[in-house]
Amino acid sequence: MTTLAISPLRHRMIEDMTIRRLAPGTQAHYLAAVAKFAQYFGKSPDRLTYEDVRTYQLHLVQSGASERSVNRMTSGLRFFYQVTMGLRDAPSRIARARESEKLRQVLTPDEVARLIEAAPGPKYRAALCVAYGAGLRPSEAIALKVADIDKDRMVIRIEDGKGRRDRLAQLSPRVLAELRAWWKIAQPRVFLFPSRMAAFDHVSYRQFNRAFQTAATAAELGKSVSPHVLRHSFATHLLDQGTDIRVIQVLLGHKKLETTAIYALVSPKLLQNAVSPFERLVFNDRPAPP
Repeated sequence: MTTLAISPLRHRMIEDMTIRRLAPGTQAHYLAAVAKFAQYFGKSPDRLTYEDVRTYQLHLVQSGASERSVNRMTSGLRFFYQVTMGLRDAPSRIARARESEKLRQVLTPDEVARLIEAAPGPKYRAALCVAYGAGLRPSEAIALKVADIDKDRMVIRIEDGKGRRDRLAQLSPRVLAELRAWWKIAQPRVFLFPSRMAAFDHVSYRQFNRAFQTAATAAELGKSVSPHVLRHSFATHLLDQGTDIRVIQVLLGHKKLETTAIYALVSPKLLQNAVSPFERLVFNDRPAPP
């Protein structure tokens, strides 16, 4: 077996990311961004300048890359220049693309119920239930351990969530009943949703997404959705029920209230319950409406 050599520069960047405990997925994105940047110019990245970064960004935009793709690459290059190369002015010299603000797609409660009922098997039914019922990110739902379910306090422990933060999520009685039904079938020992492909591991996002898409097709939702739509729907439905947005912020584990406030844009009942000031106008030339 041969081992591919890693350049000292790449090795140092990996060490820098490890010291800062960046998530494995983030590390992979950053390394790929720097590698593609270097390949574009055919030079080692430490020989490329901020002007080269600008040229590469312009190339990506003109090639039709999305704002999100450009910014993902930008984050990787910012880390490389600021941390690995020690250039403190990197954040101000490497511009980010302005991302368009799009409305979050959500499902109606009826659509969520149909989706769960169409799950391909009890394992994924339980996974969909806890993802929606506790407002979890897909990565959080699939990584749950049996020990994370605290039925005495009716909470779910989320370890290493986004930003490497631990938090507690809500465990509702009906979600607990769904999880118990699944546990009685499989009696998982460590991970609540173990993988059939690898021992002592949980189902992968790819497996979960495939099951989700199977359920979405069977439920005839008529729209293109990803597993994250369950978390969006959870937050929006809470707003529809009149739950205080600061409570929703805690349930979702958001660090900033501004992040949670986005869901106010897609809550139909929040809009419907607001009375337009036009309705309160009094016209002299015609009677007020009954």
